[in-house]
This record gives sequence, C-alpha cells and structure tokens, in this order.
Amino acid sequence: MTTTLSISSAAPRSVDADAVVIGVIKTADGPALAPGAADIDEALGGTLTATLAVLGGTGQAEDVTRLPSGGALAAPLIAAVGLGPAPDGAAGFDPETLRRAAGAAVRVLTAAAAARAGNGDGTPGPGPRIALALPARDAAEAEAVALGGLLGGYSFTRYRPGASPPAALRVLASADVPGAGERARALADAVSLARDLVNTAPSDLVPAALAAEAERVAATSGLAAEVLDEKDLTEDGYGGIVGVGQGSAHPPRLARLEYTPPQATGAAEQLKTVVFVGKGITFDSGGLSLKPPKSMETMKSDMGGAAAIIGAMQAIAALRPAVHVIGYLPLAENMPSGTAQRPSDVLTIYGGKTVEVLNTDAEGRLVLADALARSAADHPDVLVDVATLTGAQLVALGPRIAAVMSNDDGLRDAVVAAAGRAGEAVWPMPLPAELRKGLDSTVADLANVAPDRYGGMLIAGLFLREFVPDGVRWAHLDIAGPAFNEGAPHGYTPKGGTGAATRVLVQVAVDVAEGRL
Repeated sequence: MTTTLSISSAAPRSVDADAVVIGVIKTADGPALAPGAADIDEALGGTLTATLAVLGGTGQAEDVTRLPSGGALAAPLIAAVGLGPAPDGAAGFDPETLRRAAGAAVRVLTAAAAARAGNGDGTPGPGPRIALALPARDAAEAEAVALGGLLGGYSFTRYRPGASPPAALRVLASADVPGAGERARALADAVSLARDLVNTAPSDLVPAALAAEAERVAATSGLAAEVLDEKDLTEDGYGGIVGVGQGSAHPPRLARLEYTPPQATGAAEQLKTVVFVGKGITFDSGGLSLKPPKSMETMKSDMGGAAAIIGAMQAIAALRPAVHVIGYLPLAENMPSGTAQRPSDVLTIYGGKTVEVLNTDAEGRLVLADALARSAADHPDVLVDVATLTGAQLVALGPRIAAVMSNDDGLRDAVVAAAGRAGEAVWPMPLPAELRKGLDSTVADLANVAPDRYGGMLIAGLFLREFVPDGVRWAHLDIAGPAFNEGAPHGYTPKGGTGAATRVLVQVAVDVAEGRL
C-alpha cells in the first residue's frame, strides 16, 4: 500500500483528519503564520502564534511543533512546521522549501502514528490522515506541498509488512490547481520505486532480478524493453559488463528501456533523443581488490543510478513529454572468486577500446563504458549517465550534493539548472585536461584508475568521457553520497535509499521536450 493523495478546498478548521499541518515563518520578532494558517488561528481565538512561541516554535526550516487543537478544529492535532524566513518581496515560497516542510511534517506524524499503530491483535492499524494547510495558492505551490508530503510519507516495508501503515494526505489548496496532484503522484511514485530498489537486500536483487523489475515497469508503463543475458553480452562484445560480472554466481545483464511519446506517431524523426545510462552494480564487494567490511555495508546501494533511471522512465511515461527517451541499465554483481577479473587484466569495451584493470573496485566505470559506447547507435542529442561512482565525490561535496561533469559547459550548467527546478542539489565540476595522463596504460588504450589518489571523482569522469560517442553532448552525475542516507532523516529524505537523481532525469527529459536544453 502507498500513501494516498487528494487535493481539496476544504477549510482547515473543518477538515476531517487526524492532524492538520500549517506553516510558520521565522522572523526577528518570533514565529509568524504562513498563508493557509489564518483559518486555524481564527478558530483558536487568535492565540496560535503566542502558543507556538511558548512551546519553542521559531519557524526554523523543517522544525515541527505539535499542539492539541482543544476541540476548536475537527482535527485533534495541529503540526506547525517551519518554513524559514519569508520570501523576498512578492515572490512566492521556493518550491523546495515547501517540499521539505511538507515532508518533515508528514515524516514526523507518520513516525508517531507507526509507534502507536496496531489494533491490539497484532494487525496494523490505519495510517494517519493528514491535512496539509501549507501555502498552496497556485499549481506550483500545491504540487510542491503534495510531492514533499508524499515523499515524507515513504517507508520501506518489504521485510516488515504493516510496520508503518501508509498515510492519507489531503492538500488544502486555496486556488484551482489542475494537474498538480497527478504530477506530484507520478514523481513520488518514481522516487519511491528507486528507494525501494536501493533498500532491497542484494540477495533479493541480483542482476537478473533487477532486469526483471525493469521489464515489469516497462510492461505497466507502456515502455519498450530489451534485456541481454550473459551469452548475448559476450557475443556482442560488452567486455566491461562481462568482466565485472564474471566473479559472481549471478551473471550480468544489460537492460534497455525506451519511451516514445504518443504524439510522435508519424513524426518520430522530429523528436530529440535523450539517452540515460545508469550504473547497476547490485552489490559491490570490490572484487579481488576487496573493500574493508565496513565499506561494504551500504554497497547494496551501488545500483542507485540504475534505480533512478527505472523510476525516471516510469515517471516520463506517465507525464508524456514530447521527447524520445532511452535508458540503459548495465547490471552486474562485483564479487571475488576464482573466476573474478584480476588486477592487470585487459578488457575490450563495446566498440573496441581496451582497458587495463588496475583496481577491480573501480568497476562502475567499466560497465558504464559499455553502455555509453553502445548509445552511439541511438544518435542521442543529449547523453546523461548517473552513478554512485566514487568515494571522492563524498569527500568533495558531502552526502547531500551530487556532482555533474560534462564535455559541454552549456549542458553542464543546464543540468544544474534542471536539478534546481527539480529540487535536487547538484554542483558543477570540471574535467581538467592535465589529469587525463594519469589514465595512460603501457599495455592498453587506457587504465581504469590513475596512480595519483587526488582528484578521483574528476579522473573517473575523464575515463567515462573516453567512451562518449563523437559529437554527442554528455553529462555525468556522480551521486555516491546523495543516493544513500546513512544519517538521520531530514525533510522528505528518509534514512537509507533516497531516490537521488530520479527527479533530475525527469526534469532533463522535460527540459529537452520544452526546448530549454
């Protein structure tokens, strides 16, 4: 079961819910009420601001203060969530501020409900009914509130069914907001799917299983799908995927998903083509270059790029932008065994370039290289790969900000802008030419790592650039940090899989369709 969503114009004081969420602005004089809260303040006799101040509410972004309604509302509980300082001038609230506020409130309320859930007979009780009376004065604000609430209500229950009953959300909009709920639902379902895949135990999501999930999504979303097995991969020359996967008892796969919009009938040649490539290492032990045990604990998330593409392709099919989109998922499990690739082995990547493998733990770039080279047959206008690629990304930018590199500065900046609109933090990074010489090999076209440990994130990008088809605009997203949250939940982001880059990819496709990119 998933969180349900509806949009209503009901008055906050009379809405039938277990809790109603309002926004609070941080000011120099203390908390102030955001649009949407006036009806509740009136029902409480104008005392809401003073009560929040007594309870310690400040309006600090994402802080949640709960107080009883005392029978003045239909809902017994009020949750006031901070929005930070008021927007400048006549500008509306930043959509990401609303997403995070709604997510924080729903996350706190659903966690509290889960803690007391149950019918006394061992069966789960109903999930909380939450009304969101945050600023929702137009479609953009309503969509932001809805999406944040849906993402904040996420829980992974595959191994604990019923542990967290899904919430029922109602966004209280003060204007007509056509399509806002549908767009929010499509994006939230996509991110939740990516989160579920990342959170799944690696023994339950081997390459063939992840390929089957991609086929399931394709069948339900109207996408075309193709999967190459280990025999196909060997015969067709996908040396990177085969080499990485040869140490595992679970053989590799390459999945390809394709979206063609309904409006393309008879005019497909006029559409632009976007190709996504997502790293899909279903578990990364490091291979013979074995990781320390602690470093393996989160390596079920090393298929976060592939998960983001599966989710994004599902959302794109639902939103139906006028663009041709293809997603490649190179899938392998990187394990040590008697059949595993060795340091100093030489692989032949799809298309013929050879790579000396100096470190088997730099395996993601090998599977991506095959798919990037294969994308030449699709003649992409824009090519984007996404991967949990390097620990250096986490060192450079921390756990919440992804990096983007590109062979085209304009594309790099456009991806950063798309990420900003989608609500994901992405920072532009360079591809310094002087670092390329570190990938030189004496026996192959290039090595998979450089001897110098510095600039590892950038060197990985330079490696991938070697396999980008000539003349194609390409961007590389390294999401090693943001893909898996090892810290406390925040905003609409849970602990564990986050679904990072899913919304960025959807926004890139929309931007291409609308001529912004």
